[in-house]
Amino acid sequence: MSHIPSPSPPSGAASNLSPLVGQIRPSHTPPAARFTNFSPPAERVGLAAERVSLAHDYLLVMRGAERTFAAMAELYSQAPIFTLLYDEQGTDGRFAGRKITTSPLQRLGAGQSNFRRLLPLYPAAAGRLRPPASDVVISSSSAFAHGLRAPEGAVHICYCYTPFRYAWDEQEFALGEVSAALRPLLRRQLQRIRKWDLAASRRVDAYIAISELGRERIKRCYGRDAAIVHPPVETHRFLPGTPGDSLLVVSELVRHKRVHVALEAARRARVPIRVVGSGPDHAALQAAYPEAEFLGRAGDEDLVELYATARAVIVPSVEEFGITVVEAQAAGRPVIAAAAGGALETVLGGHTGSLVKVDDVDAFTRAIEGIDKLDFDPARARANAERFSVAAFQRRLTEQVNRAVNPSDASPVSDEARVLPITRAVPRRASSSSAQPAVSLPPVAASGATRYASR
Repeated sequence: MSHIPSPSPPSGAASNLSPLVGQIRPSHTPPAARFTNFSPPAERVGLAAERVSLAHDYLLVMRGAERTFAAMAELYSQAPIFTLLYDEQGTDGRFAGRKITTSPLQRLGAGQSNFRRLLPLYPAAAGRLRPPASDVVISSSSAFAHGLRAPEGAVHICYCYTPFRYAWDEQEFALGEVSAALRPLLRRQLQRIRKWDLAASRRVDAYIAISELGRERIKRCYGRDAAIVHPPVETHRFLPGTPGDSLLVVSELVRHKRVHVALEAARRARVPIRVVGSGPDHAALQAAYPEAEFLGRAGDEDLVELYATARAVIVPSVEEFGITVVEAQAAGRPVIAAAAGGALETVLGGHTGSLVKVDDVDAFTRAIEGIDKLDFDPARARANAERFSVAAFQRRLTEQVNRAVNPSDASPVSDEARVLPITRAVPRRASSSSAQPAVSLPPVAASGATRYASR
């Protein structure tokens, strides 16, 4: 395995940067039970994992993107990890025992509650993440990780959840979260990040999208094609239970998640509702809907129980994929979801849930009132969820990594996790940026709610 350089200053021009890069080597290994039911690590079936490097935007909590990255890290269990910020406790020890290199920003002590304040610094910090000599670099990115500097000769594959939403599709949401006096400054900063983001995309050799919506955004923003590999859901964690009377929302409490739509619909339908999650809008939502039960953040075990006992799970936001939608089905519960984005690929409308027009409170209210009329079978919902299991994700990701590294090999991959050795069929160009076609900067798109409301 290629070792990450020591933080001691090397000779040469880069010596003034190296002392700033935090080397984090946690002292304990997470329990093996955390990874039961995962596919065998890639190096056990032929992949030279010591020649793979991994990157993720920030590892501060365990949500959908971090769980996806955990499945990648399990697949390439010897690969070094690069990230802007890392919190071992916040990520439940899932990456403990791994060699993790952080950006210089780690020294500022930012966490989940305040990491957004460092927004102007992330592009430069991402550029200082320098993986060691590798055959393949896989970045897991919805913002900045794809902007790292891949080593000479490496194939850089980006698993892209979405181009940075606040710079491309949801700029108005971001501006609405700051005072009027700061909006011009933030607008200019987002425009600068957008230009950086486009330039960074030209250094990536291959993109993998998480859904059709993600693929469309990658094409529109970066001018790049992308294969689709749906994210993994740890379906084995969930079991059916006895449903209760309350609806359930599991979400960050931020404006673009549209939690108020679910709360208002539940109020009109006179149905109790519970909310799991926290965020900047927590206090305002709790004040506006005192009848709702706000539970804050929930641990994995508690969440399993909450899903199993929910009457139904409501997802009012436009999600690129929507892991909550699949987790609910894995627990044998119906879903009421916005008819946009990933839900169009994960919900069997009329059978495992209802698909409802985005932002239409009346439509959500009718869907709540019609829950018992669904042709719903918990076993069918669970079977549908299994299409997005961790094992399925790892097989599909392996296939796309092999195709990116060996573009001349277009043969189909079997249902088993067949992994080809990482050996390039053709020499890789020295600089990927020079070979990418020029892409003009498109105008800011309308929000996801507007663009996909009619789908």
